[in-house]
Amino acid sequence: MAQVVTAYDTIAAISTPPGEGAISIVRLSGETALDVANAVFKGKDLSQVPSHTINYGHIIDPQTDETLDEVMVSVMRAPKTFTREDVIEINCHGGIVATNRILQLLLGSGARLAEPGEFTKRAFLNGRIDLTQAESVMDLIRAKTDRAMQVAVNQLDGNLQHLIQNLRQEILEVLAQVEVNIDYPEYDTDQMTTQMLLEKAELVKKSVAQLLQTAGQGKVLREGLATAIVGRPNVGKSSLLNHMLHEDKAIVTDVAGTTRDVLEEYVNVRGVPLKLVDTAGIHDTEDKVEKIGVERSRQAITKADLILLVLDQSQPLTAEDRQLLAATADKKRIVILNKQDLPAQLDEGELLQLVTPAEVLPTSVLTSAGMDDLDNRIADLFFGGIENSQSTVMVSNSRQIGLLRQAQASLDAVIDGINAGMPVDLVQIDMTAAWDQLGEITGEAAPDELITQLFSQFCLGK
Repeated sequence: MAQVVTAYDTIAAISTPPGEGAISIVRLSGETALDVANAVFKGKDLSQVPSHTINYGHIIDPQTDETLDEVMVSVMRAPKTFTREDVIEINCHGGIVATNRILQLLLGSGARLAEPGEFTKRAFLNGRIDLTQAESVMDLIRAKTDRAMQVAVNQLDGNLQHLIQNLRQEILEVLAQVEVNIDYPEYDTDQMTTQMLLEKAELVKKSVAQLLQTAGQGKVLREGLATAIVGRPNVGKSSLLNHMLHEDKAIVTDVAGTTRDVLEEYVNVRGVPLKLVDTAGIHDTEDKVEKIGVERSRQAITKADLILLVLDQSQPLTAEDRQLLAATADKKRIVILNKQDLPAQLDEGELLQLVTPAEVLPTSVLTSAGMDDLDNRIADLFFGGIENSQSTVMVSNSRQIGLLRQAQASLDAVIDGINAGMPVDLVQIDMTAAWDQLGEITGEAAPDELITQLFSQFCLGK
């Protein structure tokens, strides 16, 4: 993308979460950011201070001369800023009233309220970052584990951008050569051109396929793994949830049917963010409230990425257990044989006719036996094929994954077309489509509507 800075109007927004806190930050960016800040700042003349300095002073209402707050103002001049525009950050005391009044003064002095994600959008439009880096900004903010944060940092550093740009360059070089060969056929043969296209398409397709192998893991890190804890009543589902959360979130008693609704909480398991769903015990009941909870439990099974199916090994398998084993047979699951601290009554031979040995995990939530093995099993299920996901380039959102699959399909069409003996100029159309689809990932070939929609998902002030 061309590194060209475009002049825009000056925008302002609060960049810190609302509420009480030690510090709040109000951010300005644009051609007149220094002038707008100077209009409400009493201290040094901000237009005269060196760039990338922080300056002490007060925010003053220019209409009444009232002092609103004691502040530190950061001055960062273009182009060495996040947006490549002049940026001012006012560090004031945290609090809703003071922060909002400062924002209103800035808006009254010539700034405009920023749209969601507009600071990051300007960084993209001014060539500071590409779309993969812009998306990683929000991934970094929303990261729920260290592992998810590291993947976002890798993208923010431009690792995915550089990989995509290299693939596009490979395609561009072969397209340019094909054009030359078409224009000057006396220096080429059809066989040479098609062989060159075939080799390049296979090379790029291999790299795209390697990226797509990371898609499942990347999406899990970005969005969390929907994990349903299921079982019949009183097998230890709520105890398992509390153990994984390290707090008593769910009510635990020896009375069956205590959990009547679906409880949702996030937990970090070996760097994997789990969206844990503790479901009501699935069984036949005449209680209207319980019936609603059981139905929601069945829906949770359908939507889950992972099922933790809890069985009570101190009791024989019941018809309800067998129904749950059948209902989850096509899902990724771990069958937890709970209550290992009690005498065994469950016939494991009968169980192994319904599940594979690799799915079964003996535990006792009461004594914590087997709980470390459960964490390892969950991590291995989704990241066993990636040795070091912290250093691996991953695609992590549906937009990127969808475009990679489109590019893969276009490259398949190139290979199939060449093998079917299609003319080079027709095969070239699919190769160009792959080049465009990869460019849409980084934003080099993205339509304006996509850019607007993507940044509208950002929070204000970012």
